Amino acid sequence: MDESMKRLLQRLVRRIPAQMLKTTLEKCVRLTASQQRSVEVLQPKWAFTETLLDICEENGWTVKHVTKLEMTCFMDNPNQGMWYAFQLVDPEDDAHAVELMQFKEKFKYHLKDLVRPVSIKIKKHTDEAVWIRIAWGDGFSPPNHLKPTYVVHYLQTPYVFVTNLTSKRKPLLCQALVLSTRHQIIKDANLSGRKLTAVRDLLMKQYQQAFPIKYPSPLAERHETVSNPHIEKEQAESASKRFQMACEAFGDGMLPQLQTSIYKLETKFRDHTNKTMTDREKPFRCVVKFESTNLLESLRSCASSGIASTPVTPLLSSIPLKGRNYFVVTDNTPGPASQTRQPLD
Repeated sequence: MDESMKRLLQRLVRRIPAQMLKTTLEKCVRLTASQQRSVEVLQPKWAFTETLLDICEENGWTVKHVTKLEMTCFMDNPNQGMWYAFQLVDPEDDAHAVELMQFKEKFKYHLKDLVRPVSIKIKKHTDEAVWIRIAWGDGFSPPNHLKPTYVVHYLQTPYVFVTNLTSKRKPLLCQALVLSTRHQIIKDANLSGRKLTAVRDLLMKQYQQAFPIKYPSPLAERHETVSNPHIEKEQAESASKRFQMACEAFGDGMLPQLQTSIYKLETKFRDHTNKTMTDREKPFRCVVKFESTNLLESLRSCASSGIASTPVTPLLSSIPLKGRNYFVVTDNTPGPASQTRQPLD
């Protein structure tokens, strides 16, 4: 076994839980009885890595087998890395007729025509998503399997999700996707997150989006008992109204787990006493970033509890409604106007 294959396997063990690797290994590979026993034994990661190396040696594995194992693990556990969403625009008349085999052939043909050497693996997931693993080469160097790009595309939809894509490779991937799906343009959807399922559900509207009009029962049980019945009634009505407004803005039910929302402000300086700054051509710029383990749930909770004012500002409610978490706010538009995100690095 060469050194590159050892490094790839070690990286795989570091990134993916050992128990998940064991399950995937048993599912993808035929193991002997002794190999099965060695995998099932509880052991630290460094020892498990050695066990995998021994199995690879015994079975005569190549890089192809290890990358197949890695891809299967990622498909079973997609919430890793930072995922960026893109949207295909202006489909051709026969775009809806593109099938899996046709897409695979055209994508490989177009990407290999644009860059060499490159290693491409394409596999369809059980949820109809087409997963693509790309290991990029550079000139005369072989494909780097330690830093692959993963692409997820749902056929017959305009949505593409990408992780670990550099700005240098982005135009090449975008061109191959446009040609193989029979579209004219691919644009940034201004949506990203560490959980692929959350980004997908938000962009493709695959989560519960019940926006209630009225809640019949008051929420008095959420508050401490107040001796004055008039105060108790007023507080219950106020809490119910806040909760209704929060749900009208973000929906009622489980929300996709986004981690960030970024707002870029571009505004002109206005002060009649300071002509030097007022006449400045370039606008002032600042960036506001919200972070949380579950941003949408946090915003809804803040609004319903009274921490944040209601009704919820469109700057925040636009996240689930527009399926974006990157906005540019300028002087020329009344609400958030989205622009293309900076190149991926």
